[in-house]
Amino acid sequence: MTTPAYVVPTLAEIRGWPLSDYCVASLFSGCGGSSLGYRMAGLRVLYANEFVEAARDTYRANFPLTYLDPRDVRSVKGADVLDVCGLEAGALDVLDGSPPCASFSSAGKLERHWRSAKSYSDTHQRTDDLFFEYLRLVDEIRPRVCVAENVSGLIRGVAKGLCKQILARFASLDYHVEARLLDAQWLGVPQRRSRVIFVAVRRDLHVAPALPAPAATRFVIRDALPQLLALQDTVWHARWIPASQPAPAITTAPTHCIELDKGSTRRALTIPELKRLCSVPDDFVLTGTYAQQWERLGRAVPPAMMRAIATTIRERVLDVARLEASA
Repeated sequence: MTTPAYVVPTLAEIRGWPLSDYCVASLFSGCGGSSLGYRMAGLRVLYANEFVEAARDTYRANFPLTYLDPRDVRSVKGADVLDVCGLEAGALDVLDGSPPCASFSSAGKLERHWRSAKSYSDTHQRTDDLFFEYLRLVDEIRPRVCVAENVSGLIRGVAKGLCKQILARFASLDYHVEARLLDAQWLGVPQRRSRVIFVAVRRDLHVAPALPAPAATRFVIRDALPQLLALQDTVWHARWIPASQPAPAITTAPTHCIELDKGSTRRALTIPELKRLCSVPDDFVLTGTYAQQWERLGRAVPPAMMRAIATTIRERVLDVARLEASA
């Protein structure tokens, strides 16, 4: 099967795409990777919450029309979100959230730092309880659909018990919920990046949760960085993966390099190259230092991945629920 060309539309182009009347509120919004994916799928992001100042700077630069709440999510009430969106409880279409996940990361120390504050981005805070703050706001806002993203470590080892608590809490709030491990490399991103995606649908909609099926083909490093076509021996130094494969997951620290000339030369990836590997538009503004820009990309949900998730939810949940309600 022939792989289509890898194309990342510009932010300017995306802003001109049609919008539906479905509305989204985003928690733990970061630099806006998820928000951009929703916009690509035709949903309106009316509210965003982000506690880290450096991430807010980038979000604001790219989404100037979205209300950006700088508070710690623990201080946010459901009524605050609904007031910004101009909606009553139960009327929001999607509540999205990517609670900080360092405490559950398979690359981290897992349970060693649970229940304690630790360094996170430019802040010092406890993070292992934030998923339950998201669930508190689900209860207060009562969105039609909930979408939450977290690291694959949440379904492994000791953290599996916490995942079961999350699923049970969704059920107790009267939501049908499905959690699945999705890999960005099968959702339009030239990067191996596995994340647990929760989709919960309010039971009164009488529609099952839906998640995207993997694509039939995937993109690789050479698709995203065509200038490497002339460098037949170029490899990805981080794990010695050839350019004919997707990149390994982009982490939050600038550690990945590419190797040129059969091992004689190495250089760090540039920010434009990282953007391409993360499905982020070339004209998407990243603020701060090189390291901060890399961190923003490493923490973001790849927009193409979220576009696939959001499109599935729009077509197979929200549209179906609307048809059922009008029948």
